[in-house]
Amino acid sequence: MGELHARPFFPAETPRRFLHVAFLTSPAEAQAERAMVTELCHSRGVPGPAPGAKYHRVSFGGATLRWESHAEFSTYTWDMPSGEAVPGQLPFHPAAALLASPLTQLPQPGPLLVAVDLDLVMDTMEDAQIGGVFDRASLARSDVNDGRAEIATDFKPDPAGFVRILVRDRALGAEAAGALVQRVLEIETYRTLALLGLPEAQKLAPTISKIEARLAQVTEEMTRSVGLSDNHRLLDELVALAAELEADTAPSLFRFGASRAYQEIVRLRLATIQEEAVQGYPTWQQFLDRRMAPAMRTCQSVEERQGNIAAKLVRGADLLRTRVDVELERQNRDLLASMNDRTRLQLRLQRTVEGLSVAAISYYVASLIHLMAEGIHESGVDAKFGVHINPGAVTAVAVPVAVLAVWWVVRRVRSAHGEHD
Repeated sequence: MGELHARPFFPAETPRRFLHVAFLTSPAEAQAERAMVTELCHSRGVPGPAPGAKYHRVSFGGATLRWESHAEFSTYTWDMPSGEAVPGQLPFHPAAALLASPLTQLPQPGPLLVAVDLDLVMDTMEDAQIGGVFDRASLARSDVNDGRAEIATDFKPDPAGFVRILVRDRALGAEAAGALVQRVLEIETYRTLALLGLPEAQKLAPTISKIEARLAQVTEEMTRSVGLSDNHRLLDELVALAAELEADTAPSLFRFGASRAYQEIVRLRLATIQEEAVQGYPTWQQFLDRRMAPAMRTCQSVEERQGNIAAKLVRGADLLRTRVDVELERQNRDLLASMNDRTRLQLRLQRTVEGLSVAAISYYVASLIHLMAEGIHESGVDAKFGVHINPGAVTAVAVPVAVLAVWWVVRRVRSAHGEHD
């Protein structure tokens, strides 16, 4: 509910003079600014803004100060009576430089972005007098509020740095005049804020072009790359390009999004005041469409290029990862095949060794039996028992028995190890 009524319109009795400035502020600067505004009000013996308030309006003598705090900027508007009208006198008299002394009392929380000198006058002057104030080549004029007022500006700063806006009151009334003044000031403020995206886009454009060119080269190299090392190198380069793009994209997301939002506010304010063309002059909407729209399209184009390149980088990286994965799987397959071959050779060697081992052990067993038979025969032990032992025959019989016994033992040992594994 508080937000709905945070920045109400206030009546403005014609003639009036408004000096309006806007500063870019960071969150820390905004906190310091609130304290400075409070101190300024207390030094004048008037209440300062409430804690957490984003808007404050206070009278200093014959002038009224309106302070507003926004997300990334703050505005100060001095509302003061105009001097006595003199027949034939041009508007914006006295000059803004002579009226700007109250502005020096304001804290400057950040860079000055907008300075507007708005003169609300009765519609009594001739068109020729308007030509004496503004540059005819860039003058934009419109009848607004169903013809009850006219607004005019050339969007150019005067020698003191203020953009002059003339509002000619025909039959507005105080309430409608106050609302129109505030909307016109907002149009100029948000128009300038929207164009903050243009320097960002111009800064990013060369980097984006470089990334686009290198991406095209990497994509072409992908068609000729062979082997895991080439694919790894290209993948590393794509990741580096993606990181470089992301480093530029992250800060610009807010700026481009804010520019779109500010442009939409300008469009809504222009629609609200209901412009009607003055013959021979462009309306504010027409002027801004011609001068401001190309800049906004540049921001939009850079933002779209960032998104398109990011998507292409992701697709290229996915493709290379797939090729790397396939190459790794191929290498793993070859490795497994090589391991199978080595295992098969080891198995054959093991079986050969087992056969040689059976033969060797059988030979030793048969030799032991032969030696034992010879010993018994030569010692005559066999004759004592009435038995004749032939060592050769005993050895011949022992050989197949020994071979079978050793082979059986080896098989049992191997089977036991296999079951244990």
